[in-house]
Amino acid sequence: MTDNELATRNCVACEDGTEAYGADAAADMLARLDGWSLSDDAKSISRRFEFKGFLRAVEMANLAAWLGNKQGHHPDIRFGYGYCEVEFSTHDAGGLTDNDFICAARLDALVD
Repeated sequence: MTDNELATRNCVACEDGTEAYGADAAADMLARLDGWSLSDDAKSISRRFEFKGFLRAVEMANLAAWLGNKQGHHPDIRFGYGYCEVEFSTHDAGGLTDNDFICAARLDALVD
């Protein structure tokens, strides 16, 4: 599966007992994305987008929030002058699931 394939999928609600990826599986999934980083504990992925000025950072934060709302899978977003950091994790599963990689790929498709 390439990130293009991930970007065509939609998130699905987690069922009870949805398990998070282990570190190796998370790293394998991460290899399908460009520019994203795996946290040290392998429980989240993040990407830092950099811009000139504040308005573009706000627009990026709004885009990530819009996507999260549309997919029912909400990222943590931090932004300030010249940057926006987006982090995905599936809190109900206690780590990473397909939904995180789908949202990352979909966000990349929107900004590329």
